Amino acid sequence: MTGATAQDTSRNAPDPAVDGLEVYVVGGAVRDKLLGQPPGDRDWVVVGSKPEDMTARGFLPVGGDFPVFLHPVTKEEYALARTERKSGRGYKGFTFYTGTDVTLEDDLRRRDLTVNAIAQAPDGTLVDPWNGQRDIQLRILRHVGEAFAEDPVRLLRLARFAARFGEFSIAPETMDLCRRLVAEGEVDALVPERVWREVAKGLQTESPARMFDVLQQAGALERVMPGLVFDTEIASQLDKAVHHKLNLPQRFALLCRKSPDPQAVARHVKAPTECIDYARLLPALLVALKQINNKALAKGDGLAQSAEQQERVDDAQARTDNAQRCTDDAHIWLSLIETTDGLRKPDRFVQLLEAAGCVVPVDMAAWRKRLDAVRAVDAGAIAKSAGSRPETIKAAVRAARLDALR
Repeated sequence: MTGATAQDTSRNAPDPAVDGLEVYVVGGAVRDKLLGQPPGDRDWVVVGSKPEDMTARGFLPVGGDFPVFLHPVTKEEYALARTERKSGRGYKGFTFYTGTDVTLEDDLRRRDLTVNAIAQAPDGTLVDPWNGQRDIQLRILRHVGEAFAEDPVRLLRLARFAARFGEFSIAPETMDLCRRLVAEGEVDALVPERVWREVAKGLQTESPARMFDVLQQAGALERVMPGLVFDTEIASQLDKAVHHKLNLPQRFALLCRKSPDPQAVARHVKAPTECIDYARLLPALLVALKQINNKALAKGDGLAQSAEQQERVDDAQARTDNAQRCTDDAHIWLSLIETTDGLRKPDRFVQLLEAAGCVVPVDMAAWRKRLDAVRAVDAGAIAKSAGSRPETIKAAVRAARLDALR
């Protein structure tokens, strides 16, 4: 292959920092452009150079295991072309080589999927030794080589790409490698932080359920997220979360809602505190909402019966019964708002209700009205007039909130 240099491009102004270097855009930016999607950040690979060459041009070294540099102006990442050799367990068990004799094909050979192993020279020429363009056309996610089974992160990335590109199938031979990776214990070397990073990205795609379906098919789900219960019902509710544009904590709470201990699942992958809180609160909220909905259905049946027998119902008794129902409902509503800390964190309470709406019917307008009514109660003013005893003040404030709900 003839190397392309930065000055080959006719569309971009010459860049002194890379003038004379053999550079290529690689990976996701090339893939997304071929798919007609807006490309994200560009990653570059540099062929035939040494670290001292890069620093002499003003590049800032930032790599850990292998040489990666930031462009002095654009701050885009430029990595020296490299090869890798398995030297231990897990995704860090590799030895890298970045000599000037490493070719672009050598570098692309170590990448995970064919669709991610396409390079583009500055003049627009594509270098595609592993037929990634063909797999893009066929909508197939396929591994580049057998080394795929050496790195457990590649299984996570495959599952995440399957969620992002829902119309792509996974090559059967690639899924076989995933199962081998699990059987050989490589996934057990994954650190929680890396699992969470991929899970968070997957949950925010247009088909988040597919990520966990792929992990389940590979036998990896219980290994990377022990205790998680994932089934077709959860998958359907995640699809609803996408439709309603729910955020990451809401989607994560829905993912964990049927698990015996949602907090344990969240903590195992070191999810952010906000996600842990949502996962903890949603199951209890759903139990309460189901009880409220069942009570409303039963009450509706009773009202229908009283309408049929309207002439025989005493008006005064009917008013008494209605008042009692309002009192009972107000207690239930206020207890739910209090137990989920809705007074102090109203936005989170509303978002939990939105997530719950993917599971049970939720009248969002009614709940917003109830929350506003309770929060409108001036607790400070009541405290001034209720005396100095804390229990008296607390009771007076709660009574005022119940009155507001009625």
